Amino acid sequence: AIMSFHQCGGNVGDVVNIPIPQWVRDVGATNPDIFYTNRGGTRNIEYLTLGVDDQPLFQGRTAVQMYADYMASFRENMKKFLDAGTIVDIEVGLGPAGEMRYPSYPQSQGWVFPGMGEFICYDKYLEADFKAAAAKAGHPEWELPDDAGEYNDTPEKTQFFKDNGTYLTEKGKFFLSWYSNKLIKHGDKILDEANKVFLGCRVQLAIKISGIHWWYRVPNHAA
Repeated sequence: AIMSFHQCGGNVGDVVNIPIPQWVRDVGATNPDIFYTNRGGTRNIEYLTLGVDDQPLFQGRTAVQMYADYMASFRENMKKFLDAGTIVDIEVGLGPAGEMRYPSYPQSQGWVFPGMGEFICYDKYLEADFKAAAAKAGHPEWELPDDAGEYNDTPEKTQFFKDNGTYLTEKGKFFLSWYSNKLIKHGDKILDEANKVFLGCRVQLAIKISGIHWWYRVPNHAA
């Protein structure tokens, strides 16, 4: 059984379109920052930004609370199948296409292979989180990257990823660490809830993590 908290449609191989619930999108109509956002300001409505994981914006609930409530309802309504061992595996969705990743290369927004994609952390919630983290590290002047290119660029065409680029600086390393760890913490939060909900059930919990999507022939790459 798959706990799908993401939109189906808009990615490679998707042949149907099932959006996230209308009442969630209604919140986004007045507050579009609940969705992942690229540097150009384009929103991605496949999945809620992890910036709202702990923001009570959804009829008083946070995003993580909504995911937990969904899983609790599933356990309650599917109790006889869980108790009987009919359901043996629960796959927990953690991002776009159910994968623990950012929507960095959306086909629906013009990305084509082998474009390197973009950082997707420019909603107001993640931006505020980064600014707070930078200030705590003694660098309140640091901003989110503005030199990492667009979806279909190659690394060497960007200031951030080119040889001896921004990614090697103190600021660049700090950003990459923050960006990666936000995703790991997002996975931890939702899996903590899944563990609590399905405690005592004879099921395996599983998640989807993106692998290397294509081969590369250079030592430095912006996957």
